[in-house]
Amino acid sequence: MEFSETNIAQLFGHEAAEDEDIDRLKAYYFKSNVFGQVCNDLPLRVLVGHKGIGKSALFKVAMAEETAEGKLSIMIKPDDIAGIGDQEQDFLKLIREWKVGISEIIARKALASFGILFDGWRASLNQYGGKFIDFLQSTFKSDKYVNLQSAHKVIVDQFLKNGRIYVYLDDLDRGWEGQKKDIRKISALINAVRDIASESKGVSFRISLRSDVYYLVRTSDESTDKIEGSVIWYSWTNHEILAILVKRVEQFHGRAHDAASLIEKSQPQLAQYLASVMAPTFEGKGNWASIPTYRMLMSLIRKRPRDLVKLCTLAARKASESKAPIISTPHFNAIFEEYSQGRMQDTINEYRSELPDIERLLFGMRPSRQDKKASSGYSYTTEMLLKKIENVMQSGVFKFANGKVADKKSLAAFMYKINFLTARKEVGQFIERKYFEESRYLSHQFVDFGFDWEMHPAYRWALQPDNIQDVFTQMKPNAD
Repeated sequence: MEFSETNIAQLFGHEAAEDEDIDRLKAYYFKSNVFGQVCNDLPLRVLVGHKGIGKSALFKVAMAEETAEGKLSIMIKPDDIAGIGDQEQDFLKLIREWKVGISEIIARKALASFGILFDGWRASLNQYGGKFIDFLQSTFKSDKYVNLQSAHKVIVDQFLKNGRIYVYLDDLDRGWEGQKKDIRKISALINAVRDIASESKGVSFRISLRSDVYYLVRTSDESTDKIEGSVIWYSWTNHEILAILVKRVEQFHGRAHDAASLIEKSQPQLAQYLASVMAPTFEGKGNWASIPTYRMLMSLIRKRPRDLVKLCTLAARKASESKAPIISTPHFNAIFEEYSQGRMQDTINEYRSELPDIERLLFGMRPSRQDKKASSGYSYTTEMLLKKIENVMQSGVFKFANGKVADKKSLAAFMYKINFLTARKEVGQFIERKYFEESRYLSHQFVDFGFDWEMHPAYRWALQPDNIQDVFTQMKPNAD
């Protein structure tokens, strides 16, 4: 294997779906059950998940498939909605402004996508009372329809028959700071979209939101309880993420596999497909000595595909530097600190809007000399965890973005929610790790259900860069 930048990108994919070629993305895209839960004719679907979970990739693939099937779909990005509602203080009027703005954007983008945007389109839309489906059908039936390309006519013909349009709103958290105005903006947008969907029976809205954004909106606006039934939580199992990696590597070699057949295989079977890219065994230290490489990978990611892409890409670049034909233990060892620092910075950037002083909290969890003397420097019983947080709180009060003063239990719940902490239980030589369950995302209480706690392995090198190899001696790999 030659690990050139081009080959690395084709092997593991781009970190951001919007940077990936659509044909390449469709070829290796791994459809989970969530895809079908989001992509249907229901009026509103809100896709919620952590950053790097694959929300934009899902939307991009869904839109491409709908276009290929002759369906009319529109993508709305933050640039399209910039300025809407910035000056309005009355919430009901703000929702009304959003309804008008979204309707106009849909009409304009639909016309522009077919190259038939005309002067006076907004006035014509207003004659239909903002009902963009009626307006578009009327416009498509006019003489403007005659000059459309054949591919466009297929989409228009289907739209004229069923009056259905699919509208995607993605990347709405761009520039998100978690301030009151940001929360009101997203809340008003969701209320407006919900109203439009109930008034226009042919429209299906799909909105993606980061989990922290949804949390703040959901806990700040009581009206959002009406959309709970439309919320789809996006998550992956480690088994699925390993299958994603296999599908990408196999696609690089020109071998196609469907998701269902890969999921049915065991992890050792899946790992065999990776032999052309990475050594099957990771020669670590302590509990990590001579373990399967896939088990090391699954232990260091936070159940996010982007983590795995980053980890493999960094290691592949090290393999390229040494002109090695395969990624092996020394290449992984060389990038653990960089990988860990990146995940720490990602988490700080992602959740600073909820807890402005998050950096002080996370770095305050660095093991002390006394912790390092203990065999479980990164692991805690519930009592030990709360005591550790008490010590961190001595450096100053923590306040959430909503102004509420944080106590030790709320900080523990916060760190569990953002996957900095995981629940753990020893299973022989391995660890069973449990992540925060999405159904409990809105819980303000710290839940103790019989597990101990530990700092996720992905962050440990960032907190202990002075002794990187010793990190391995203080943790165990995943049980699967």
